[in-house]
Amino acid sequence: MKVRRNERLGWAERLYLPTIFVGLGITARVFFRSLWGYLSGKPTTFVVQYPEERLDYADAFRGHPVLVQLESGKPKCVACGLCEFACPTDCITILPSETAERIERIPGVFDIDMSRCMFCGLCEEACPEEAIVMSRDVELAATERGPLLFHLKDLLRTEEQVQRRLDLIRRDYARPS
Repeated sequence: MKVRRNERLGWAERLYLPTIFVGLGITARVFFRSLWGYLSGKPTTFVVQYPEERLDYADAFRGHPVLVQLESGKPKCVACGLCEFACPTDCITILPSETAERIERIPGVFDIDMSRCMFCGLCEEACPEEAIVMSRDVELAATERGPLLFHLKDLLRTEEQVQRRLDLIRRDYARPS
């Protein structure tokens, strides 16, 4: 490739006219190709009418983290704190509490600050109990930080709701069911 450093530009090139016409040509070509696709019934663009239609994301898609709950309604989490330790943004807060049931400890407080979470999935990888998994939910919008602080009751999901993600984890990490 030769760089033209000392070449004198003409008045059309100094006004960027050839470049503007090239851009207009590309825009017109795409416009008419899309118009022909819609008129013929075979659209060439991919459009989803968002609130009414939803995309089915891949199994490896990571939304925000949620907690898996047992049939009794209690969280599967044993409050070991590994997910809190693995989180690079320190957005997870766990305060354990004691219980007299099968699980000796459960989280008394389990908060995730979604305004700080970067959906990396390190908490999911650190959890030995498959208690915290990445959901398929991505719709997080707020004008203040308060609604983005998710508490224990906001994070609980049944195993059926996160079954696809649990299957992926078990397959990728060769964990038994």
